[in-house]
Amino acid sequence: MNKTVNINLAGTFFHIDEDAFGKLNRYLNAIKNSFTNPQGQDEIIRDIEARIAELFSEKLDNNKQVITMKELDEVISIMGQPEDYAVDEELFDDTPEGEKQQNPKGYKKLFRDIDNKYIGGVSSGLGHYLGMDAIWVRLLWILLTIFTSGTFILIYIIFWILVPEAKTVAEKLTMTGEPVNISNIERKIKENYDEITDRIKNADYDKYGKRIKSGSENFFDTLGKIIMALLTVFVKFLGVILILISALTLIGLFIGLFITGISGIFGTWYTDFFNIVNDTVIPIWLVSIMFFFAIGIPFFFLFILGLKILVNNLKSIGKITKLSLLGIWILSILGLILFGIFQASEQAYEGNVIKSEKLEIKAQDTIYLSMVSNEIFDREMKRGFNLSVKLDENDKEVLYSNGIRLIVKSTKDSIATITTNKKAKGSNYLTAKNRANAIDYNYVLEGNTLKLDAYFLTEIEEKYRGQEIEITLYLPIGTILNADSNTQSFHRNSNWYQDILENGDEEYFLEIQDGKTLCLNCPEGIKKQEEENDDNFRVDWEDENWQDTWKDGNKIKIDKEGIDIQILDEVDSVNVKLNRKGINVKTN
Repeated sequence: MNKTVNINLAGTFFHIDEDAFGKLNRYLNAIKNSFTNPQGQDEIIRDIEARIAELFSEKLDNNKQVITMKELDEVISIMGQPEDYAVDEELFDDTPEGEKQQNPKGYKKLFRDIDNKYIGGVSSGLGHYLGMDAIWVRLLWILLTIFTSGTFILIYIIFWILVPEAKTVAEKLTMTGEPVNISNIERKIKENYDEITDRIKNADYDKYGKRIKSGSENFFDTLGKIIMALLTVFVKFLGVILILISALTLIGLFIGLFITGISGIFGTWYTDFFNIVNDTVIPIWLVSIMFFFAIGIPFFFLFILGLKILVNNLKSIGKITKLSLLGIWILSILGLILFGIFQASEQAYEGNVIKSEKLEIKAQDTIYLSMVSNEIFDREMKRGFNLSVKLDENDKEVLYSNGIRLIVKSTKDSIATITTNKKAKGSNYLTAKNRANAIDYNYVLEGNTLKLDAYFLTEIEEKYRGQEIEITLYLPIGTILNADSNTQSFHRNSNWYQDILENGDEEYFLEIQDGKTLCLNCPEGIKKQEEENDDNFRVDWEDENWQDTWKDGNKIKIDKEGIDIQILDEVDSVNVKLNRKGINVKTN
């Protein structure tokens, strides 16, 4: 059993094994002793500690893990041994550049070079990253800004906001692609001290030459601070919005998943619906979990993003967690796609079964048409293209639907015909046709009344696959039709169906003509006839109620109740009333 020590390395706390702590302490002391020049020694040590802390953080999965000798040895192998990177004055002599031993180039990272900036250091940083001179990058920015009418100014500002500046020596080395090790850190700090010394010596010579650049830097620094302050407020507000939206979405998804899981045990209307549409072996709880992960994981990352915006130095959830969540999300998406493809394939083909039957309805007959419901299932009679689970008179589960379309057409035959077209879908044509044939639908002609069921049934094993029925009634020319008001929603069709029974014609007596009907007792029909045949009185049909009196006290009154006509003379009187109930004529 080994003891652990808590250390603060470059502002970050670590738990380290006691043996590893001793070795780390000896390592840092050896680095200090290897310096031949004490100039900048403290800053070098701080940068080295910052680099070691960064490498430690990359190797830890969470803040509870302890740094052992293994992790320390890996970090030392990256940083290098003190004796391998001993720096002496030979590194800073006047030896020609080509004769110096070059350090191998390492991984580059994009930073803003604030040491060589004119505005924000973006161009200089891009120059290091792309291996170009900063002057060419600046010229490219100017040309792109001109040719895009200023669009690249916005892009520059975005880079200015998102790309961090290279502050530490380690960051400056990473910016130029040099390995972050002891020798390079000490060399870089030495160069910085030499540069400061040269500036002090040559202050009188370059004072005026640098004035314009310094003025521009001060102006743009101030402008940048103002912009950054405004954007900081905006970004913080955006972080709050992301957290609220993500949290509410995750809570809603969790509650929905919990309710779905509970309902999957006890059963509800939507679990019944899922069972009649699902033709796979996947249960509802598994689909719910895939749906939860497919939507919830992106919102979880948005939630983490919002926290990172608001909280500085928020610890990462770790690469393993990120990759695991990504894998779960991909599997959930693929599962839902496969589920959707399989469900769609079950409705790829449409099959139908058409049956026709002659009815004892002839020309000049009066036929009454009505829809009939079954109170066991539902009292409401209204067309709706959906299925639901019901219990029949034997308490057996069946699929119930009002998906019935009624069409009335004229025929030149001497007898009426009714055609039922049962439709359904399936994974192939034969399956769809068998499913359509399994639909149970009935109608009956009693005397001069044709009663059509306002619903149809099918076995629950047939599932919901777009089942519906199309009923076409062909009536001989000259037949008188009276449709009940409960048929209205069932024959609400577009012109494409060529239905001659129009909405609003219910409860009136309609004479079937070739491709149309003539209303025998509709108020509008009487009005048209009176307009065409009688010029003794005027009618303003725009009024909802109208009444007029002409010579000898004769009157006509038209309102919502119908038409009331009174004709008087010296001997006889006639009163005619036309309404939904028919025609009533009274005379003395």
